[in-house]
Amino acid sequence: MVMALLTAAGAVSLAPGRPDLGGLLLLLLGTGLIVGAANTFNMVLERDIDCMMARTKNRPLPQRRMPVATAFGFGAVLAVASLPVLAAVHPLTAVIGLIALISYVLLYTPLKQHTHWATWIGAVPGALPVLMGWSAATGTIDAAGLAVFAVLFFWQIPHFHAIALYRTQEYKRAGLKTLPGERGERATRWQIGVFLVVQVAASLTLPVVGVTGTPYLVVAAVLGAFVLGQGLASVRHGGARWARGVFLASLVYLPVLFVAMVLDGRL
Repeated sequence: MVMALLTAAGAVSLAPGRPDLGGLLLLLLGTGLIVGAANTFNMVLERDIDCMMARTKNRPLPQRRMPVATAFGFGAVLAVASLPVLAAVHPLTAVIGLIALISYVLLYTPLKQHTHWATWIGAVPGALPVLMGWSAATGTIDAAGLAVFAVLFFWQIPHFHAIALYRTQEYKRAGLKTLPGERGERATRWQIGVFLVVQVAASLTLPVVGVTGTPYLVVAAVLGAFVLGQGLASVRHGGARWARGVFLASLVYLPVLFVAMVLDGRL
């Protein structure tokens, strides 16, 4: 939730046109509502899986503290409420939000039980808050907006593969398909390494396409060196501890990067 709001706000600050304060608040409210709806529907669909995972077993549905119908109704209310709020900002923003909701709930969530490629599919709705913010500010989707989208999209690949690597057995028990579970640790380590490089490269394209300036470039370069140093140092032999380090580094990387975008956009 916090990441979605931060990236949507970051995109607004970078875009050529900006909504007024009221428009920004509506964007954040609508984004929060639709992300809440997606997460609620996800928990409804995965309530049996959540019982088998340490991270999720204490949620209300696995613990039977809430009826399934109540949770579904809550998600539906959030979803229905989000669309007019987002449409009040811009109709395209509402359309993108609806696409994010549908693709997350009806594609990514069920596909996790069938293929490790679900990670890539889930990265699309995961990055769409950027385009929601961009469209709210500009009324369109252009190459510059897609460049910002690419930063968040490619960040998710090593981030989620790293989680899967240090939680491989837990995901297997829950019946979820992951890259390490399907293709092994070595293939996962190398894919993490490759997409850490791609992630950093994507972040450095923003000044090239005129989205950000020199202050952001300096921060992006330092952050890039940090995550590459963490990730590539042991990519050939790293295990669960290394993967957890990559994951923690990614949690530092993205918020700081988007804060740098926001501040750069205000300079």
